[in-house]
Order: sequence, then C-alpha cells, then structure tokens
Amino acid sequence: MTSYRTCPLCEATCGLAIDLDGTEVARIRGDADDVFSHGFLCPKGVSLKPLHEDPDRLRAPLVDGREASWDEAFAVVDERLRAVIEAGGRDAVAVYVGNPSAHSLSNLVYGRALLKALGTKNVYTASTVDQMPKQVAAGYMFGGGLSVPVPDVDHTDYLLVLGANPLASNGSLMTAPDMRGRLKALRRRGGRVVVVDPRRSRTAEESDEHLFIQPGTDALFLFALVHVLDAEGRVTPVDHLNGVEDVLALAQDFAPGPVAEVTGIPASTIERVARELAGAPRAAVYGRIGTCTQEFGTLASWLVDVLNALTGNLDREGGAMFARAAAGASNTMGPAGRGRGLTTGRWHSRVRVAPEVLGELPVACLAEEIETPGEGQVRALITVAGNPVLSTPDGARLDRALEGLDFMLSLDIYVNETTRHADVVLPAPSPLARSHYDLALYQLAIRNVANYSPPMIDGEAAGEPPDEWRTLLRLAGSAGGAGPNVDVDALDAMVAGEAARRAGLDPQEAMAAVAPRVGPERILDILLRAGPYGSGFGARKGEEAGSLSLADLEAAPHGLDLGPLQPRLPEVLRTPSGMVELAPPAIVADVPRLRGALERSPNGDLVLIGRRQLRSNNSWMHNLDMLVRGPARCTLHIHPDDAARLGLADGEDATVRSTAGEVVAPVEVTDAIMPGVVSIPHGWGHDVPGTRLSVAREHAGVNCNLLTGTAEVEPLSGNAILNGVPVEVSPVESLVASR
Repeated sequence: MTSYRTCPLCEATCGLAIDLDGTEVARIRGDADDVFSHGFLCPKGVSLKPLHEDPDRLRAPLVDGREASWDEAFAVVDERLRAVIEAGGRDAVAVYVGNPSAHSLSNLVYGRALLKALGTKNVYTASTVDQMPKQVAAGYMFGGGLSVPVPDVDHTDYLLVLGANPLASNGSLMTAPDMRGRLKALRRRGGRVVVVDPRRSRTAEESDEHLFIQPGTDALFLFALVHVLDAEGRVTPVDHLNGVEDVLALAQDFAPGPVAEVTGIPASTIERVARELAGAPRAAVYGRIGTCTQEFGTLASWLVDVLNALTGNLDREGGAMFARAAAGASNTMGPAGRGRGLTTGRWHSRVRVAPEVLGELPVACLAEEIETPGEGQVRALITVAGNPVLSTPDGARLDRALEGLDFMLSLDIYVNETTRHADVVLPAPSPLARSHYDLALYQLAIRNVANYSPPMIDGEAAGEPPDEWRTLLRLAGSAGGAGPNVDVDALDAMVAGEAARRAGLDPQEAMAAVAPRVGPERILDILLRAGPYGSGFGARKGEEAGSLSLADLEAAPHGLDLGPLQPRLPEVLRTPSGMVELAPPAIVADVPRLRGALERSPNGDLVLIGRRQLRSNNSWMHNLDMLVRGPARCTLHIHPDDAARLGLADGEDATVRSTAGEVVAPVEVTDAIMPGVVSIPHGWGHDVPGTRLSVAREHAGVNCNLLTGTAEVEPLSGNAILNGVPVEVSPVESLVASR
C-alpha cells in the first residue's frame, strides 16, 4: 500500500510517497504529484524509515533511567513537579522547547496549554539561538513575529542572499522545496543570484557571484547599499511606509568607503550591487541564520526588508512577499491592517534582567538561572524535543547546571546529551503514527499551499507511545494542580474552545460544526474553516466566501495548491499605525552601536562561524546511519593561507580555543572559507557518557557551542552570538609541547 505524507524533518515540507508492508516501511520516494515539491526529495526524507525502525528510539517512559508504565511516570512527574512549585513558586520551573516542535502539529497546538498551566516566566526555545532577530524585526516593522516577507523566488529576476545556504537548509524562514531547481530556473530565465557569505557554500557555488564578507558585518554592508541608493537617487519606496526619511538620514554615516574597510567588500562592488538591486525589474533580498546569530542580528534582519521596501520590491510579484497561510496565522485573524504591534520586556530574567521577547527569555540565561541561588531560582526543567546542551552557548556550563536540578522532565524520542539528565523521559510516537500539518511553516511558504497527512499506521497496535497531544494535556493537568489522571478529553475540549475564541468564533458553535473530531484534527479543522480560504463558519458571503475544511485536505493526499503569493499590504499589517514602520524607535536606538563598528579594523585574529549541512538538522538526526555515513563532516574549515601560517595540515587535528572553552577537531583546508575565518558545523559533540545514541556516538564530532559564551547576547532579541567568535587555532602537538 502506498501512503502520502509531508516530510516532517525540515522546513521544505516535501511530499513523500511511502510504501508500507503492514507496519514495515518498504520504500520511500518523492511524491511526484505533490502540489509543492513535485517529487523533490533530499536524504532526510528517506531517513524516515531508519528513524521509524531505530532501536535507540524510546517506546516507553523512563523513570530514573529504567522503563516504567505511563501511569507510574505521570505519578512521579506530578509528585516531583508539585514539590518544586510548592517550594519555589511557578517560576522555579523552566521550559525549553526545541526545533522539532515547529514541525509538530500537536506540539504547536497543545504546547501553549502546557505553558499556560505551568504559569512560568522561565520559557526558553531554540529561537534565541536561531531566528529571533528576524522575528523581532518583523514584529516591529509589520506587527507580527511571523509576518516575515519571503522571496518570491519563482518570479524574481535578482536574488541577493546573505548568510543563508538554502541548498543545504532547504530554505529557512522560507518554506521552499527544491531550492536548487528553483535557483537554476531563476538563472535560466536570465535572472541573477548573488550570495554574500564568509564561506563559499553550496548555494554560493550555484550562484552568479559570491562575495566574501567579514562575519558580523552584514548590517554595515546593507546600510551602505541604502546609502548608495539614496546618493544616486535610486530610492523608489513602496506605499504604506512610515520613516523613509529617518532611514535615509541614518544611512548617511555608512558610505561604501568606510564600510569596505570593515566588511572586506570593495566600495566599487557595494555600489554595483546597489545599482543592480535597484535596476532589476524584480528583485528580493533574503538573509538568514548568518545574519541572525551575530552581534547586529536585528539590525541586519531589519535592513534586509528596508532594502526590499526602498527598492519597490516589498509586497510585489518577484520581490519579498507575505504568505497567506490557510490556518493559524495571526496576520489573517482579527481586523485587517491594524493591531497591537510588538511589545517586549513585559517581564525580565532574574539574574541579568534580560527582557522577554515574544513570550520567552534568552536561552543564554538558562544556566545562570539554574545556578544562582535566591528567590525565583530555577529548580526544575522541562525540555520538549530539544537538546540545549549541544544547541545553546557554553553547553558545558549548562551540562553542569542540569546536574544540580531538583527535577527534570523531558519529552523526547532519545536519551541524548540533554535528556540523559532527566528524571523522567516521556517519548513520542513515530512520525508514521501521528498526523501532520505544517501550521507554522506554511506561514513562510513561497507559494500558498496546504497539505494534511493522517497517521499511516495504528500507533497503539504497533506499540507506539501515545500521541504528543495527549501527553501534553496530561502534563498540563498536573501543572495546573488537577493531578496525574486529568480528564484529557475534557481538557482537549477546553483547548479547542479557546482556539475557536481566539479565531473570533463562538466556541460551542465551532466545535459542534466540526464534530465528532477531537484532538489536533478538531482544532485544525476550526482554524481552516476560520482561515482566509474558509467560510468563516458561514460568516463570509459572496466573493469572500471560501469553503476550505479539513475534509478537503483529507480528500487531497497530494495537497491543495492555493495559488501564488499575492500583494497583501496594508491588510497584512498588525502595527498600531496601520503602516510599515521602517524606522522603529527601538531599532533606530541601536544604530549608534553599529556606527561604532566602523571604527574597527581587522587585526589578523581568527573568528569562528558555523555551517549548515544537508544531511543534518541541528543535533537530532545524527543517530541515523544513512545520514552520517561517509567522510567525517564535523571538520574545521580553514583557508590555505591561515593553515600554512599556523602550521596546520589537512586531516590532522587542531585545537580551537576561545574565552569560553576549547575543542579538538580535524582540519579541512579549503579555499571555500575566507582568510581569517574558520568554521565548525553546528549540532555535533555526541561523545558524552550516559546517552543512548549508538550511531551518533560512532560519529561524535565536536560541539562548537563549547566555544561560544553566554555573557553577550544580541541586545534587541536576546539571540545568542554564535558567528564572529574570536578563536585561536593551533596544532595539537604545539599545545602539548608548550605545556
């Protein structure tokens, strides 16, 4: 039997055709009829089979390291969690939510219920080691953290890419399967792709031009482009903008000459790129993780869309456009064109007084909140599909801090470098045993699509754990004081009613209309019907009336194509003014800090950057042999000139040291990295005791986050600074000899 589903392992949302023999996976291939991916498939999609079959994947709860029944596990959770809350209050419990949660319908819908029941301010996620600067910039400019304009790559004539490698990531904050094919099509139709990156990535190799840039200086380069546009009279702003003159005045201090000295990009090249960007019939600027995980992450993220707006390319075909997601997007709910906008700092962390942003605190604060005694000290931690020991700064410090907790609970499928500390681990079912809908990622898609995947196998019959939504609701019951045996179905009805209420519906009427559905399917059906393609439960009439429901998606196993991106300004905005805020006061106030960077001069020191790999997604796919076999990929990239100067040879080990720590990694000499820069990929370091990752241990690699500190974060977003970290690199032999 062949079943169809969306791959849940990265942001591309590719369609899979999966042949099953009972509960056994016989074959996985790309779904040629998928309305979005058209048969494209990367190696991660095929790995669903070994993930489903992985003997290391947990099938039963663990209590103090031994298998236990679900009732026993929940009894332990209830007792120990209640003890921590009674002794230290609700803020004594912290929560960390990892990257895989963004790919889980149950986690996205029911995670909110758990957080509400816990009532803690100590919420941390992978966003502050990844994308928070872009969400903050979007929130200030457009009114919503996921109102992120994405490049209309299928129609653009000129694509300027900074700090992104979509051929490896399959798109990031840009849901776009088969980016290699899409960029090839762009170039075949006469378009041009320019990549700005300290490393010649796979995407750079497929581009028309690659520009090396000193890590952490993207905002300077982007401001210089604005300067040139203004100086040469090439500014053609779109409508609905506030603050154009303010931005142009700020740009006066960032002329190409001084900027070239710091970025390493010649002034003449800066001027030419500005002219190309302004002169292209349709153009888009796109920046990603390299522009976020640096000291000026929010400024760089902001300036990406400042350029799109000032060149007339924001919200038009071939430019940077807003998706209209079928379900769950805040920019399709409520009154159109105006809203509350972004407010930060509603609460602060206890130790360093870091402000809350979009409901969470910087994960760089987590270790100190556990370590530091006093009122409000974190004494319990719940991790949801995350591995912060590998994924966050100074993992060694966090690793030590976890040992001192009174209680730790993890929702995870593996005993990894973080969950090995957990008193209780509650597993999730195989992806094949649960339903799937990309509630978050379709809000960032380069084409409006919707695709629902029902469970492919009967999880209970196959011995799989319960679906996450039931586990999360049962935990919410304990957190809320209802005990370990809460009525999950009653709590589910409350969550569904709240989802309907947030969508502006009468809860009882909405739930009656979608009966007898329960669980995530009930909520998804409500959101689809309330969404821009639905009928609004009969509220929309005439041309506004749609009819989309979950039944339509169930009848379309290859997905539904809802059409290309369309202009949405000013309807998409949720700012108090009803305008695009091009010069938000909080961002403008940070520009003097960037101006100070113009006074820096290269001093010959090495700096560290990360890198993305196609067969990896952070730290959670390294226990699958088909994704880690072959030559070692956790290597230190270094330019030949630097290698020669330091006495490093290809294939030999080198010690990399920063103020935070040191690692030893094999050297890979390559001219794909610019002089003065070294690179180690993110998410490795599987060599610690106590894990149950038999394959990952054989391909351990090193944890590059042992080299990044927690003291400094990007000030507007709280994002960790992972790129541009000063390091020293030496042959292992010379360090041994010096001691």
